[in-house]
Amino acid sequence: MSKTKQKKPSNYQQEILTYLMKKNGGPELKPRQLARRMGISDGNYGDFRTAYKKLRDEGRLIYGSDKALTLPSFDKLVLGRFTANARGFGFVVPEDKTTQSDLFVPEGKTGGARDGDLVLAKIVKRDEKEGRIRYAGEVVEVKERGNTGAVGTLAHSGGTWFVMPDGRRVAKPVVVRDVPAEYRKEGIKVKVDIIWYPQDDGMPEGVIVDTFGLSGEPLAEIGSIMAAFGLPAEFPAEVLSEAAAQSAAFAPDDAVGREDLTGMTIVTIDPDTARDYDDAISLEPLDNGAMRLGIHIADVSHFVTPGSALDMEARSRSLSVYFPRFVVPMLPPVLSNSLCSLQEGVKRFAMSAFIDYDRDGAVCGRRFCRSVICSKKRLTYREAQSLIDGVGRNGYGEEVVALLSRMDRLARCIEARRQKEGMIHLNLPEIELTLDDDGKVTGAGPTDGAYTHTIIEMFMVEANEAVARHLRDLDAPLIRRIHPPPDSESMTQLAKFSKACGYDLSSEPTVRDIIGLVERSAGRPESHAMNLAVLRSFQRAVYSVEAVGHFALASDCYTHFTSPIRRYPDLLIHRELGRLIDGGTAGDSTEAWDNAAKASDYASLKERAAQAAETELRLVLVLQFLEGKRGETFPGVITGVTDFGIFVQHPVFLIEGLIRLQELGDDWWEVSSDEGKVRGDYSGR
Repeated sequence: MSKTKQKKPSNYQQEILTYLMKKNGGPELKPRQLARRMGISDGNYGDFRTAYKKLRDEGRLIYGSDKALTLPSFDKLVLGRFTANARGFGFVVPEDKTTQSDLFVPEGKTGGARDGDLVLAKIVKRDEKEGRIRYAGEVVEVKERGNTGAVGTLAHSGGTWFVMPDGRRVAKPVVVRDVPAEYRKEGIKVKVDIIWYPQDDGMPEGVIVDTFGLSGEPLAEIGSIMAAFGLPAEFPAEVLSEAAAQSAAFAPDDAVGREDLTGMTIVTIDPDTARDYDDAISLEPLDNGAMRLGIHIADVSHFVTPGSALDMEARSRSLSVYFPRFVVPMLPPVLSNSLCSLQEGVKRFAMSAFIDYDRDGAVCGRRFCRSVICSKKRLTYREAQSLIDGVGRNGYGEEVVALLSRMDRLARCIEARRQKEGMIHLNLPEIELTLDDDGKVTGAGPTDGAYTHTIIEMFMVEANEAVARHLRDLDAPLIRRIHPPPDSESMTQLAKFSKACGYDLSSEPTVRDIIGLVERSAGRPESHAMNLAVLRSFQRAVYSVEAVGHFALASDCYTHFTSPIRRYPDLLIHRELGRLIDGGTAGDSTEAWDNAAKASDYASLKERAAQAAETELRLVLVLQFLEGKRGETFPGVITGVTDFGIFVQHPVFLIEGLIRLQELGDDWWEVSSDEGKVRGDYSGR
């Protein structure tokens, strides 16, 4: 009989830490060796592996020599990029992530480092709180300044010109000693190159290198944010020339090696304002109530080949960035808005995924091919919903109406199945800004809530999952889209917040517990705050080669395949899928996996920057609008409690503001941030 112990996976993290602390300097052990020493069975090794990787990601465990697992050692020097937080603390993201995870640097220990700097830090402290071990570090040297520039508003005071930086990347004003005469105007947006950093708390000095117009003007704000986040304004001439050559050479009737699907009823469904259409849908009835879903995605890989100028530029940009009424595209418009856009009535090359479903919506087969298609109709979400609802069907053709009806039925089956499997749906409003002709905000309202949005979402999720599992099954290099489960600390905080709202939640909840929490609060005053608290407890979804799965979608294997026009990882997935379709062999190539891992990290980095840029511009435009609403009152949702005040979210624009305790009225306020509660001693409010 085997003597290996059957432990609960939830205990593995603490047991690993306890074992390594007791070992106290013994021989370093690789993961498999450590598992055997701890008595972990082969059947439970997967859970053990998940546990030690989670500890590594949290910085509580590192890889020592030759990938052995060890606790972080004090005074060890870590080389990495410093990420600053507005509250004064920060993190060092190591250059070599295999030996050290992100290191927390408390306020006062940053050594003058600024966001993006390359620094040396050392581990100086270990704390244990509620069973969690945390490591903190101290920056000992700034090796290289990461932000040599800043974007902000030019100001003048006491005979000195300076730039007030936007955002948080540069915390202090930048002095400009010599301002050209044509730039000497307060309130204009400028970019400065920083030429000198002080060693103490003084202000850096810089020189103006670009201007964007008057602060507050939409074009000036867009230009300055693009510069601040390194978003390119133009495509290089070589890239545009290559795109034009591809356009001139495109011959849709020369489709050797492609399945001709031009006779199928295929449609696109997109927002009213969409300019590129990268996904199209077909749905054929089969015997016994079964159906064959076709998801046809623009074959960008046909035009953007590895190593080409187009490819290098697409990789550098990594994704398209979407501002109100303005897009910074990943690909030149001749590709994104023309050759790779599945426009109505024209032949286009596609990569097609066919998924077979039984009458209950369960997957029973999948197939992939290169294809040539011809969309029969370009529909908006509103149009498609009207046709499904039986409104205004004249002129659309019976085959299109019948297709939409089948799509509606299948999507509802898929949604029901995925929800049963544990897919989490949060009830949070999505707001669309309304702009005037000058690009300034005039108001906001909820986005279109037609079910056709969910139809397309369900089909895209199914396609992404089908492709991911196909590549996984063939052991092909796979850039996954992962969404790790929430960490234990976030779940503990969510449980406390839930209790304050009158709901019991375990500190180690299952997916079912979280879904139940959302459902129980639905329709109640606390619903919005509860949904927001759940969202904030989640980790960020990223690109990775790690087999972590997608928590919110309840998928064990997921990727991004459906938007190669605007996401570079999707393009890489297309290339790998196309290679296998064309007869290429799979196999575990170390170099291919290493390249996929590097591409994943880079794409995740660029995605964070794009999201930050989009959020910042939206915030600027909304705040400009609300500036003219001073003195007006509105209902709000309390979304956070701290020892210095409460955060309240605007119900329409969904931005938050802080109300300090002293502004709540005369009282002695007792704060319980864990419970999300502020109570007045005298008033009882």
